Amino acid sequence: MVPIAIIVATFILEDAAMVGTGILAANGVISVPVGMISLWAGIALGDLWLYGMGRLAITHPRIRKWVENERIAPLKNWLNKELFSAVTATRFLPGMRLPTYLACGFFALPFKRFTIAVISGTLIWVPLLFGISYYFGYYTLHLLGIWRWPIAFGAVALLIYAGRRHWKQVMRESGTIANDS
Repeated sequence: MVPIAIIVATFILEDAAMVGTGILAANGVISVPVGMISLWAGIALGDLWLYGMGRLAITHPRIRKWVENERIAPLKNWLNKELFSAVTATRFLPGMRLPTYLACGFFALPFKRFTIAVISGTLIWVPLLFGISYYFGYYTLHLLGIWRWPIAFGAVALLIYAGRRHWKQVMRESGTIANDS
């Protein structure tokens, strides 16, 4: 039952699911292999689902017209050329998975190449974040007690906030979005 809950949790908030699973494994609630496999399966399925949503979305005439616009062609060509590195790098950039993976589906980029990139990225990402969370949980069990949970999730929230803030700043500087002030 716990592995299914972990898989479902990755669809809701991936980073929090990874931190929580790492701490649960450190507590002995779930084994490390079961935790990592559950996380990997949930994350990979979620990524493939996003691609599928992009593919489904282009069946709508208005979206198809937008995707087939010549002004979008350079983005499609770049993404097709840099598919592996874009998909893998997106794994490490908060807030970028949804638009990137949907775009891969919108542009009908090769599913096999996308899947290989997703699997490769998650094979790096899951052990990295799970390992950090596991060792945080292991070493703070007696030191922080129950307080390690809010500290861990606070750290995740802070990283997400910082990543989004940085991304907005980059977009403002590039002229993609207007200044809020």
